[in-house]
Amino acid sequence: MKTQKFCLALDLKDDAHLIEEYKVYHQKVWPEIIQSIKESGISVLEIYCLGNRMFMIIEANEEFSFDKKSAMDASNPKVQEWEDLMWKFQQALPWAKSGEKWMLMEKIYELK
Repeated sequence: MKTQKFCLALDLKDDAHLIEEYKVYHQKVWPEIIQSIKESGISVLEIYCLGNRMFMIIEANEEFSFDKKSAMDASNPKVQEWEDLMWKFQQALPWAKSGEKWMLMEKIYELK
């Protein structure tokens, strides 16, 4: 089965205490969130942090789409609770539209 790869970026609020608290939450992600991620077709999800900038790398099956994932998340109260909690730590990138959080990055190079 063919996989897709996506890279996304988002900032955390530039507060050392909040950044550490955010990292602690991600050491014990709620099981309902992990289940939701897997059910959407994502097989690998990694988040990296440098200062307050975060990068997310997703590998997903060929049926995965962000529209489908958004619809699933909107109908899942536990995911909504998690997203509301995470917004305490996160801040939109400067060029994000209202309501945008994680933003898809453009791939500009690949070593083959």
